[in-house]
Amino acid sequence: MTTVDSSVQQYQKCIDACNKCMQSCEECLTSCLKEADVQARVHCINILRDCADICSMASQWMSRGSMYANQFCQLCALICDACATECAKFKDAHCQECANICRQCAEECRQMATM
Repeated sequence: MTTVDSSVQQYQKCIDACNKCMQSCEECLTSCLKEADVQARVHCINILRDCADICSMASQWMSRGSMYANQFCQLCALICDACATECAKFKDAHCQECANICRQCAEECRQMATM
């Protein structure tokens, strides 16, 4: 639900997906840092950081109605897909759940990019 400006209502589903993905990536990253095989997860941890950051920025850009939001969502979808692929390599629940959320976000961002 938008809080102030109804002109960004068209973005709300994607904003919500990006916020959820950002949170999931941050939580997964924190969990990965506690795993015994943390050295094997370095690439995953780095892409989780990238994904969390771009999802946060995409949410901000859509929330302000940026004229570049749709193009930014294309890049966000690409990074979310890459993050999902990397997380899916690890069988623990936090990585598997994060991979699913990243895929959902990527799909929402792809839909935004076509608006």
